[in-house]
Amino acid sequence: MTKLKISLASIRGLGAGRLKLLSVLTVGHFFIHWFQQFYPVVLPSVKAGLGLNDVQVGALNSARQFIMGALDLPLGMLADSAVRYRGLILASALLSMGSAYLLMGAAPVFFWALVGSALVGLGTSLWHPAATASLSNRFPERRATAIAIHGMGATIGDTLTPIGVGFLLVTFPWQIVLEMQIVPALLLGLLVWRGLAGLFADSGAHSSRAAQVREIVELAKNPLFLWVSVNMGLLQMGRLIVQTFLPIYLQEHLGYSPFVLGLYIALQHAMGTISQPILGFLSDRFGRKAVLVPSFITLGLLFVLIAVAAPGIQLALVIGAIGIFFYTLLNIVIATVMDVAGAKIQASSYGLTSLLTHMVVFPTPMVAGFLVGKYGIGSAFLLAGALVILGGLVVAPLRLYRGSER
Repeated sequence: MTKLKISLASIRGLGAGRLKLLSVLTVGHFFIHWFQQFYPVVLPSVKAGLGLNDVQVGALNSARQFIMGALDLPLGMLADSAVRYRGLILASALLSMGSAYLLMGAAPVFFWALVGSALVGLGTSLWHPAATASLSNRFPERRATAIAIHGMGATIGDTLTPIGVGFLLVTFPWQIVLEMQIVPALLLGLLVWRGLAGLFADSGAHSSRAAQVREIVELAKNPLFLWVSVNMGLLQMGRLIVQTFLPIYLQEHLGYSPFVLGLYIALQHAMGTISQPILGFLSDRFGRKAVLVPSFITLGLLFVLIAVAAPGIQLALVIGAIGIFFYTLLNIVIATVMDVAGAKIQASSYGLTSLLTHMVVFPTPMVAGFLVGKYGIGSAFLLAGALVILGGLVVAPLRLYRGSER
């Protein structure tokens, strides 16, 4: 009871404004990830409907990654310099997602699927720098924990979305399922905008654009920031390969229906709902490296096991275990980046590391698609595992945030 009272007192001590911000952003993140996780579940249907090959499928995800990498920095700078308008920026992220799927469903040819994929990337870039920076600024003493709670919204969305989308795909034509996403996007965008009204009214912007640019340039020269960005890039490469080819493996190679595919994708994220606040707290308390190194190695080995696990219980256990780390590690790496950055360039620091990583990451699905065509689907998972293990080795010697006794 004593510990419970202390925890409740700690929550009340955060203040109504901070709690409202955390709540709205966490709920909004759930819906952002409805649209993000919608993508891999519908991807096999898009591939079959448009007659795409594996390299073209990789190109769709590459387009999404390219836009994210190209726009995260300018949109992060916008979020830092126009803090009062962050509510509008965040609401527009949802509208971009809905518009992407409307376009892909209404004009089902490869070119427009490519443009729609890019708009999904735009929505991601509009949301994440602004939301993550807002939490980092308001919760400097609990940075990884707050970002992890925000991530819980994403993980719950990642868990429930594949089941819901799988059901829709076995009930309606895939084009109709895509087109109908514009309706919730409009409604949710309005709700997020209204929910955040007033929360950024008293926020100050950066003193000048020149000062903002100088801080970003100094951050880009920081060796610790660069090595953490390499670590993030390797993690993102592995994750993107699995996001692209696990649905293809489950539906085309194992013959699972869209609904069963949705169940497996949900399983890939379910454990993150529990692990995110735990690993976020542990990294705030005991240091980033104590969590990152063993987690990277474990996730890499789990990716490799996808290629050799027997269909059924073995594969389900592997995918479920992946869920412990799949999204959680990304949030802790982001918190590590923001540990290094100055207070007034938190969104820009997110954008800068995204620019550095995604410009390298975006061709990865096409490379994996080439390997799949030449050596089989298992090669994609072996490559993903090797990249993530390498990421763990990169971060091991770095001097990172060591934690506190809070």
